[in-house]
Amino acid sequence: MSKDTIEVLVEGGKATAAPPLGPQLGPLGVNIGQVVAKINEKTKAFAGMKVPVKVIVDKESKGFDITVGTPPTSQLLKKEAGIQKGSSNALKDKVADVLIEQVIKIAKMKESALLGKTLKEKVKEIIGTCNSMGILVEGKPASEAIKDVNEGKFDQEIKSGKTELSSEEKAKLDAEKKKLAEDMEKRRAELEAKAKEIIGAMAGKERGAVKAKLKEAEIPDAIIKELLPAEEPAAAGAKAGAGAGAAKGAKAAAPAEKKKEEKKK
Repeated sequence: MSKDTIEVLVEGGKATAAPPLGPQLGPLGVNIGQVVAKINEKTKAFAGMKVPVKVIVDKESKGFDITVGTPPTSQLLKKEAGIQKGSSNALKDKVADVLIEQVIKIAKMKESALLGKTLKEKVKEIIGTCNSMGILVEGKPASEAIKDVNEGKFDQEIKSGKTELSSEEKAKLDAEKKKLAEDMEKRRAELEAKAKEIIGAMAGKERGAVKAKLKEAEIPDAIIKELLPAEEPAAAGAKAGAGAGAAKGAKAAAPAEKKKEEKKK
C-alpha cells in the first residue's frame, strides 16, 4: 500500500491549514480540516511549544495516521517550571524548583526518546537536564536529587506514576521561584559591585590584565562584557599608524646619513 509522509513542526494545539501544513496536504486529496483537528487534539498538551508531527497518508483510501513527537526535554522543563530560559550559570544561579511528580510527567512524555530501561532510570535522565538548566528538584541540586532517587526516596511516587500537582504544591513552587529570582538578583548585584571595585582599583592597567583579575574573582562573562569597556579600534589603528610613520621616518633618515658619510670622504 503506497503512502506519503509529511513532517511538520506545529505549535501545540494551534495547527492550521495555512503553510506549511495546508499546501503539503492539498495535493494528497486528504480532508485537511480533519487532519488539522486531529493534530490539535493530539498536541494540545504541548500548548506554547513547537511539536514535531508526522502525517502519514494512504494514497488510495485517503485515510491518514498522525504521530506526534515531543519537544526537547529543556522545553518541557521550562513549561513545568514556568520559566522563559534556563540559568546562564547553572552551577551557582538556580532559576526554579520542580517536584518529583513533574519530573515523572516529563519522563513519561519522553519515554520513547530516553535511554533508560525503567521509569526510574528515565527520571534520573530528566533530573540530569535540570542540572544543566539551573533547576532544583524538590528543593535540592540535581546531584542530591539523583542520590535520593537511587536511595529509593521517590519509589512510591515513581511506582504510582503521579504527575499532577495540587493547588497548594503549585503555590509553594511559585513562592520558591520568586525567592530564587530574588536571590539571583542579589547575587548579581554583589558580583557587579565586586567587579566595579576591581576595575576601579586597576584603572590605567591593560584591559587584558583587568579581565584576568575579574576572571580570577569568578565574575561571570556577561558582567565582564557589560562593565569592562572594549578596546578602542581607533587606538589600535593609531598605534599601527604611529609605528608605520616611525618606520617611514627611519627610512627617510637613512639616505641623509649616507650623504653625510660621502661628504666626509
